Amino acid sequence: MKDKEKYEMNYPTKGPYGHALEPFTCQMTKFQILKNLFVVSFGFVFLFTAYQSMANLQSSLNKEEGVGTVSLSTLYGALVVSCMFVPPILIAHLGCKWTIPLSMCGYVLYMGANFYAVWGTMIPAAIILGLGAAPLWSAKCAYLTETGVWYAKLTGQSEDATINRFFGIFFMIFQSSQIWGNLISSTVLRATPENGTTLNVSNDLNKCGANFDPTDPPTNNTNLMKPEEDQVYLLCGIYIACAVVAVIVISVLLDKIILEKDERRQGRPSPKLLIATFKHLISSPAQILLIPLTIYSGVEQAFISGDYTRSYITCSLGIWNVGYVMICYGVTDAICSFAFGRMVQYVGHIPFFILAFIVHGGVQITLLFWIPDPDVIVIFYVLAALWGMGDAVIQTQINAFYGLLFKDNTEPAFANYRLWESSGFIFTYAYNDFIATNVKIYVCMAFLLAGMAGYGTVEVIHRTKAVRK
Repeated sequence: MKDKEKYEMNYPTKGPYGHALEPFTCQMTKFQILKNLFVVSFGFVFLFTAYQSMANLQSSLNKEEGVGTVSLSTLYGALVVSCMFVPPILIAHLGCKWTIPLSMCGYVLYMGANFYAVWGTMIPAAIILGLGAAPLWSAKCAYLTETGVWYAKLTGQSEDATINRFFGIFFMIFQSSQIWGNLISSTVLRATPENGTTLNVSNDLNKCGANFDPTDPPTNNTNLMKPEEDQVYLLCGIYIACAVVAVIVISVLLDKIILEKDERRQGRPSPKLLIATFKHLISSPAQILLIPLTIYSGVEQAFISGDYTRSYITCSLGIWNVGYVMICYGVTDAICSFAFGRMVQYVGHIPFFILAFIVHGGVQITLLFWIPDPDVIVIFYVLAALWGMGDAVIQTQINAFYGLLFKDNTEPAFANYRLWESSGFIFTYAYNDFIATNVKIYVCMAFLLAGMAGYGTVEVIHRTKAVRK
């Protein structure tokens, strides 16, 4: 208790409007809380500058025997298992502060495995990363939520508004990692005469796009050749350095907090969440109806990072352009996520889901018939931006809709969310190297249609119940 007493201080007894506030003790000052918010945010920026960009390159960089995309599928499989058991155990024994850098080490290991990307290095590294990803995000959420509550009470503000503001600041900073990581990859892998790669190539573009078949790739397409080893090693080295900086930033600069819950936790493996997850699934018709849309959330993210990057960008423009196009995707996603999150309180969820259906459906139909043309490069960016707009709706609105529907049963509900979204990632990355791109687009369409039908049904049921009450 000495560490806790060291930081405790009394907070104001009256709020900004003169209303009485309950007695409370806080482990940090307002300055320390804000400092730690930015430490967590920039720590994650360094980490995901490396990871997100490396994940975007797996289908193009490590395509031999599909080791790159299979490693991502394995990663999400380990993540599903980890979500059910690992976070409470690790956080109970190490606390939020040390859980975060320890979990980050799995990402460092995965970056290192890309130096020698074979089954024996990539798959074990992916499993370790997947097992660490769940406690990483759980510890981050717990840390920001707890300090957000403290800050709200220190300032006399609404806890809900303060926590939302903290997460808004975090994700605003975090989303910039898409820019820096992809900018690094495109700069390092840029084709120049000096590194022996031709800038202008004559390729069979009819075998790119929807016609791309990973089991029978075009043999005369130099864009699909793996970059020089020196370039790959330099890229992996930069990404490892970014991930190591993230570990150091959190370890050195983040202040330790003591959660009240920790004193009651035993830190032993428990099947309670697993049982509650499947009990919620069986007993909730709304949850069952939302499964296709939740799976689509994983499918569409895996498609843009695993298929659009290889079948369209790498095949016709070259791997060095993947980063530039994905920057456009990431920036649009971030801006729309922020804007849509603010607008939903005025117009509700329905217009945004309709927007996602129209935008993603339109892009998927376009991708089926469009033959990528490097002379009209703007189309690559427009399609990526539109996909990012649709993804912003899917990510923000599904999370919010789950919170609205299952506010009395949030933990099992969001465990289901992670389970089914991860399932979408798992099987999309798993079949990535075995079926043609046009088939994958049809799979996306099927889940989009089924998902929106399920969502519409849930909206009708939910609104009918609200009217009856």
